[in-house]
Amino acid sequence: MDANATDTDSSDRETTPAVASLKHYARILHRRIQQGEPQAVRTLRALREFADTDPARLPDAIQRKHCLTVTALQLGFQSWPHALEVLEGTETAEDFGKLLYPSTCHGHYNIWSASYDEARGIRQEHGGYLLAYRRQFLIVDHNYIESMGLDPADPDWEAIGRDWVKPNDLAARARLYEKLVHNALVRSALSDTRPPR
Repeated sequence: MDANATDTDSSDRETTPAVASLKHYARILHRRIQQGEPQAVRTLRALREFADTDPARLPDAIQRKHCLTVTALQLGFQSWPHALEVLEGTETAEDFGKLLYPSTCHGHYNIWSASYDEARGIRQEHGGYLLAYRRQFLIVDHNYIESMGLDPADPDWEAIGRDWVKPNDLAARARLYEKLVHNALVRSALSDTRPPR
């Protein structure tokens, strides 16, 4: 997918709840920028093309695609198309972004591997949860999962085989992504918005 491509609110495309949440927050961000809210304008400044734009010009210059992009960047994706690729669970996703390694988890002990097969073997031998950070893999414990804001006893973990990268059940991973994205958005600069439910 082209890095500059957009998918705003096209209703003809079936989407996951996590993607729907991102679109919801992008709509809110867009509205707030148009209203000139300082926090929303600061959030948009993460995009290089708007870093020095006069705030008075932003409401006319901003488009929904910019809000989708900045929301994706906030969650550790390289772009909106990258977020779609990962969150919709396409088989081609090789780079999982940074969403599964939030700053709340940096102090936890975990095992890293550049090889999925090696990481899967370690997880099978020692237990834990196999996650991905960009193109690397990590095995974490239940404390890490709790720090991500997820419940390690959630039945969806067993449904995916505790393997985020190659889950046994894509629908279960989609439900976990929905919870994870919700938690990440609540912690983000958009935290004063009401999450969709």
